[in-house]
Amino acid sequence: MWRPMVLAGVLLCSGCRMEDPRLPRQLYEEAIRLTQEGRNLEAKTLMERLAKQYPDSPDGQNAVKDLFLLDGLLKQERQERQRLVHSGMKRVADALTRYKGNHGEYPRFLTALVPDYLEQTPETPWKHPYFYRPFVGTPILNTTDRRGRAAQVTSTKFDSYYLICLGVDLEPGGEDLAADIFVINGEFQKASVPPPMPQPQPVR
Repeated sequence: MWRPMVLAGVLLCSGCRMEDPRLPRQLYEEAIRLTQEGRNLEAKTLMERLAKQYPDSPDGQNAVKDLFLLDGLLKQERQERQRLVHSGMKRVADALTRYKGNHGEYPRFLTALVPDYLEQTPETPWKHPYFYRPFVGTPILNTTDRRGRAAQVTSTKFDSYYLICLGVDLEPGGEDLAADIFVINGEFQKASVPPPMPQPQPVR
């Protein structure tokens, strides 16, 4: 007596798991809407799901074709974002150089560049703040006194700085658009981490 009841339950549960046949079309239309809004990375994720789960459907096959176009668009977006990051950091570095030329040292905060050197506090293309750290690159200066004798003096001027973009994820490390970009004293660095600053730093 229990077997018909079990079979009925299995059939009932199987019926509950059946998907709406309109789902591929809905997913495809949603992906198209995302591309129209410029949200290409989200659209690609949806297209990949559609192509994987419904490879034999017309919408799944269209998704496979559209993925090639999306990959091209995303590559262009990455290149443009990278260009914007580099040009933005170059603009900040130039402003810092002008500030140092007028004040004898780099500012303590980037906000000091506004409005004389920059129109607004700089930020990344993703609207994240840059990490900026001024420091004394040469804490001890070798000099001579009035009698010409060698002497050493302590410098407290910010003669060096780190300017870092932590990427789209705002986390250290990463690749592609999440990769960190370092500028030290106006020069872009290829290292994955900045070199350590001289220690101890003098108290200002």
